[in-house]
Amino acid sequence: MSETENATSIDPKTKPPLRLGVLISGRGSNLQAIIDAIDRGALNAIVVVVISNRAGAAGLERARNRGIKTLVSSQRDYPSREDFDRALVAALRNERVELVACAGFMRILSPVMIAAFPDRILNIHPSLLPAFPGLDAQRAALEHGVRITGCTVFIVRAGIDDGPIIIQAAVPVMPTDDEASLSERILRCEHIIYPYAIRLFQEGRVEVRGRTVVLTGPLPEPPITAIINPPATETGGRP
Repeated sequence: MSETENATSIDPKTKPPLRLGVLISGRGSNLQAIIDAIDRGALNAIVVVVISNRAGAAGLERARNRGIKTLVSSQRDYPSREDFDRALVAALRNERVELVACAGFMRILSPVMIAAFPDRILNIHPSLLPAFPGLDAQRAALEHGVRITGCTVFIVRAGIDDGPIIIQAAVPVMPTDDEASLSERILRCEHIIYPYAIRLFQEGRVEVRGRTVVLTGPLPEPPITAIINPPATETGGRP
C-alpha cells in the first residue's frame, strides 16, 4: 500500500483478516509457516487460495490438508508470460485476494501482475538484498566468503529480487558451512520473518515511499532479532 492510516488510529484488533493468495512452485515450507502463524494467532489472515505453476508441488498437499483452495496453472498452457500472468490475476481477483505472497514461486512476474497488485505482492529471498539476487544465493554467499548473510522480505517490483525492503534477518556463515547447512539456517529465519512482514501489512503499518518502506508504529515485537529496514519513523515505531 502506498498510503496508510495515521499510526494513532490503527487498532489491529478491529481490522478484518487479510485475504492472502500464496504462489508456490515447490515444497511450500514458507506457506506452512504462514499457516502456522495464523493458527497460533500471530497473524490475522486467511489463505484463500494457493496457486502453483507445478502440478507436483508438495505445497499443494499442505494446502489441501488444511482445506485451502488450490489451483495449478502452468506457463506452458499460455502463449506468453503476460498471458500466464493475466490468468493468475483473474484467479486471485476471483478469490478477492488483498495481498499476494510469493513463497518459492519460481517465475518472474511480468508488469501485468505487478500492475494488478501494486505494492501488494511480497516475496522472500535467502540473502541480504541487494546482495546475491537470483538463484543460488546461498552458494554465492559461500563463494564470496561473506561472514554474514540472511533473508529479506520485500515488495515485488520490476526486476529480479528488487523492490522496497520490509524486513531482514541476519544469519552468520560458519566456517564449516556448506550450501545445505547454510540454506537450512537461513530457512528457519525465513519462516519467522515472513509471517511477521505480512502481519505488518495487515495492521496497516507498511508505507511505501518511492524505493523504500517506512513502518509506522508502535510495531509488534519482532519474533527474532531482525533488521527492520529502514528504521521505523518517529511516530512511535521501534528503532
